[in-house]
Amino acid sequence: MNAWRVLLALTFLLLGGCLVTFNEPIPANEAAPKALLGKWSSKDAWGEPLTLQISRSGGNAYKAVASGKHRKAEDYAFTVARHGNRWYLSAGVPKRLGGNFLIGGFEVIDGKELVVYNLDVEQINQALKNKELSGRSIEVPEDNGSGVLIDSPSARVLAYLDDPANSDLFVEVARFQRAGK
Repeated sequence: MNAWRVLLALTFLLLGGCLVTFNEPIPANEAAPKALLGKWSSKDAWGEPLTLQISRSGGNAYKAVASGKHRKAEDYAFTVARHGNRWYLSAGVPKRLGGNFLIGGFEVIDGKELVVYNLDVEQINQALKNKELSGRSIEVPEDNGSGVLIDSPSARVLAYLDDPANSDLFVEVARFQRAGK
């Protein structure tokens, strides 16, 4: 799989051809932890520096501005929700990649480290086969690969994601360190 070079919604280094999208976003009914806000730094898959600036954009909506040595700054809007012990984020997917919404996870460790998680497409496909979620395979336009579109209502999706038996659904895709003030 080719790494999708655009950092989408909190640097979700989406894997080309392995995109899991949803018909519905997570309801934006809660504020993000204050420790999420601010400037973060990391390195991309090629060892180049990345920066991520996260700020509130109004209400319970947030903006992540991602930039790097060889890329122009790009900004992405997202919302967050906490269910059980897990923080989720939700962002719109660009029309060129099929639209709909992305759901991922994140955690802020001691206010110094930000870890971002994406859903494991193989396990989501298994959930579809087992009828734990409903949806279908889709073609991801720019990648010429396949993805998954989940059409289960958000309450069902969150119940599935929150189930401790499904704790391995999330795979780490990015790790950032708090940048100097």
